[in-house]
Amino acid sequence: MAKEWILNMATNRWGLNKKNNVGPVSSWIRGCAPKTVEDWRRYYYNKLSEFLKTKGIELSPEEYLQDIGRKLYVKITEIIHSEVEEITEEDCIEYIESLVIERTYEGYSTEIKTIYGKLERELGIKINPAPDEWDRLYNVDFYIEVNNKCIGLQIKPISYEQTPEVYKWKEWLSKTHKKFEKKFDGKVFIVFSIKRDNKKDIYNKEVIKEIREEIKRLKGE
Repeated sequence: MAKEWILNMATNRWGLNKKNNVGPVSSWIRGCAPKTVEDWRRYYYNKLSEFLKTKGIELSPEEYLQDIGRKLYVKITEIIHSEVEEITEEDCIEYIESLVIERTYEGYSTEIKTIYGKLERELGIKINPAPDEWDRLYNVDFYIEVNNKCIGLQIKPISYEQTPEVYKWKEWLSKTHKKFEKKFDGKVFIVFSIKRDNKKDIYNKEVIKEIREEIKRLKGE
């Protein structure tokens, strides 16, 4: 397992498995639709041979793959080995602490601020950070003040794997949100944040319309 992880990490790090090195294998195998691994081996070697000719490489497919393997060996035994030797116990301790505390917090905070900014622009209204006790008592991160009443907002970062469970979050948080509504007269809305194309976005965009309607209600419009 450890050996496999090192080989995989190094291969990905130097892009030795990218199509400019080994050809568009995912496309080729669909074109081959092999019944056995030997079917695929023959097909791949034929396609790779053509691929090497276009690059002016005078090696057989077998020799070419062996050459890539030797490059990987050099990367691991020379570069990674020297890098590993420079790592100290203190480096490892500091990294783990930083990973789970500072980096996790920074990533989470950035996501919250990004969505918070988008909401302000979409709604065209000031959104305020909630007092710390509101987070503990009502699970509310931000609020909008309307006619001395408050609408609560909770921003919840989720992954695509968690999207089917959105309703569970709403169910779980409904009790504390009802307490907020009873005290401040405004509803609480959960804004689910998700990463799309390396950018933070609002998953449940319909919530913007719902918030607007609640603002109008509290204004008496």
